[in-house]
Amino acid sequence: MLIAASLLPALSACNTGTGSRADPRNVGQVASGRIMYERHCASCHGANLEGQPDWKSRNAKGRMPAPPHDDSGHTWHHADDVLFGIVKIGVNPPYGPPGYQSDMPAFGDTLTDPQIWDVLAYIKSRWSPRMQDAQIQIQMQRKRSE
Repeated sequence: MLIAASLLPALSACNTGTGSRADPRNVGQVASGRIMYERHCASCHGANLEGQPDWKSRNAKGRMPAPPHDDSGHTWHHADDVLFGIVKIGVNPPYGPPGYQSDMPAFGDTLTDPQIWDVLAYIKSRWSPRMQDAQIQIQMQRKRSE
């Protein structure tokens, strides 16, 4: 019994409780995700996840600029599987309307699935506890509706 009780803190640090493969408390995953984010995402979404200026208004090409991935953006409004899909296949159906034009590339041929999850863990690690909790609730609602 004493051994099991001593393992609880370590076990609880391994998972957010949602079964997410993007765990913002997994130090190794976050470190790997930071490297991938800096290489592949920061040029558009910003080194500090701040996004591009005027990200809520269409740019000269008629496309939406890269949104921030910090608390000020809307990334945390989406369940993990949606975020994963957008990174993997881009803003294409089912993650965007048919014909939607986006500068967001698909990274499925560039990043492995575990690397995509690592990037998402890094992004989530930068959210405030309040936004992390809100996203966990969104994640849980999505799982209940499946």
